[in-house]
Amino acid sequence: MPALIRVGENLNIMSTAAGAAMKGRDADVIRDMARREAEQGVDLIDINIGPARRDGRELLPWLVRTIQEVTDVRLSLDTTNLEAMEAGIAACRRPPLINSIPLQTSRFGPGLDLAARTDADCIALLWSDAGMPRDANERAMLLVDFMQKAGEAGVPMERVWVDPIVTPVSVETSQLGACLEFIAMVREIAPGARTICGLSNVSSGVPAPLRPWLNRTYLIMLMRRGLDAAIVDAFDEVIPAITSGKLDPAVKIVHRMMDGEKVDIASLSDDEAKYAKTVRVLTGESVFSHSWLDI
Repeated sequence: MPALIRVGENLNIMSTAAGAAMKGRDADVIRDMARREAEQGVDLIDINIGPARRDGRELLPWLVRTIQEVTDVRLSLDTTNLEAMEAGIAACRRPPLINSIPLQTSRFGPGLDLAARTDADCIALLWSDAGMPRDANERAMLLVDFMQKAGEAGVPMERVWVDPIVTPVSVETSQLGACLEFIAMVREIAPGARTICGLSNVSSGVPAPLRPWLNRTYLIMLMRRGLDAAIVDAFDEVIPAITSGKLDPAVKIVHRMMDGEKVDIASLSDDEAKYAKTVRVLTGESVFSHSWLDI
């Protein structure tokens, strides 16, 4: 598998520690977390401030400047507040990644205009006024629409990162299959574009000790289909092992199951069995529950 671009997700307003530090302008905490993410070898650091309607225009550039005091790692800026986004981009020493531009009428045009004016890369979030796409084909149609509008705005495909929208396994596994199918289609539809996803979405709502098994297994599956980048927990030390090939036995188990092979779980090591059981849950072969690893 090719090397995966890792975007660290941990500087998020929803995180207890990071959120409190953002609201309290605690530069020491922000610098420490950014430094630790960089030490984990992430390629980008995502700064998620949410809507930040009240103070986003001041908060995001403050965060950018604070983080850039301790690391030169490229930044990804995550907010629905376009004024805050523009102020954050202006504070960046290197063109950042805009996370993200959805296909909603109210945000699509202004988002593309901002990307064109600032030379920032952008994530194409395949969410339209109609909401969540139903399958791979609907995602493909939305991507074609994004490509056309991006070209008109002057944003080349080489600066677009396509997000198929990963949903929680507890909601509907057919959507997870649609993402896998779509990822394999992107290179033909949009040559030059990259693919990216918010990996941890797949385990949203699942007890913390179980989340890594879902995240890691689904990452292996997505990479098999050609995923280029993922927004991940920077401190999950197994993810670099997956992307570097050090977890090869587990990766091979997942690949064999994706190819339709029936694997005898009793013949596997404990860790390999957990990956195999998780594949069954992610593909809908087994019903999801919080005890799937024990069955």
